[in-house]
Amino acid sequence: MKRNFLITLRIVIFIICLALIIVGQKTTGKFELGIMLVGLTGLLGLLYSYNRKFI
Repeated sequence: MKRNFLITLRIVIFIICLALIIVGQKTTGKFELGIMLVGLTGLLGLLYSYNRKFI
């Protein structure tokens, strides 16, 4: 049960971060750059949490 919840949570976070990057890329400016950086940080965090068990 806990494993399924974590997988679902990671998928939702991935979709949100990807949407932030896509929305931020449509226009230019400092605010949009911040949105893209938040999305990128989220994706890197997900990648770290996946690879943490292999270190």
